Amino acid sequence: MYYIRMELISYFRELFGEDPPLELNFSNELECIVAIILSAQCTDKRVNIVTKDLFKKYKTLEDYATADLEELEKDIYSTGFYHNKATNIISLCKNLLENHNGVLPNNIDELVKLPGIGRKTASVFLISCRGVPAFPVDTHVIRVSNRLGFTKHKDPEKIERDLKALFDEKDWGKHHFYIVLFGRYHCLAKNPKCNECKIQNRCCYFQHNST
Repeated sequence: MYYIRMELISYFRELFGEDPPLELNFSNELECIVAIILSAQCTDKRVNIVTKDLFKKYKTLEDYATADLEELEKDIYSTGFYHNKATNIISLCKNLLENHNGVLPNNIDELVKLPGIGRKTASVFLISCRGVPAFPVDTHVIRVSNRLGFTKHKDPEKIERDLKALFDEKDWGKHHFYIVLFGRYHCLAKNPKCNECKIQNRCCYFQHNST
């Protein structure tokens, strides 16, 4: 399994380079966490379109904490689930100001206690802004890791456990981004690009569906 895994990672490196990026645009931690919240059930491309103007209008925790809910909803409308997202962003920023001296915590257990931050959001923030090892699990990771045989689970926390056991801790973030990008552009939920894929022979999904 080790050599198969390294072959897959080598292929991902060939596709996406040595340092695969988070495709959300941001310039500081506040912008990062807001962008990640907005990205739920939304494409990074759409979020980047919205945040181009949003980050000019709301620059500080206080700007979000005192924002008019309906106005913020309009500002982020096209990202979907705008009411919940706007409510969570305002509540998050108020909480940070009132209880955390305006600073986001540095571990998952504390982050997930904050409004609007689940385990995946917290993990993406930690690897993107703090360099803290984490392995976020989203729909792409669930799909690709099952297809490639990295896990047999559907539960995100069980998948996270399996993936962390497979890879060196220092590389968790990098391999998360590899799998996300592969799922986003190649191993699609519908009509995956199997005919173009160089790792067909290592893919459980392809082997099952090609017979």
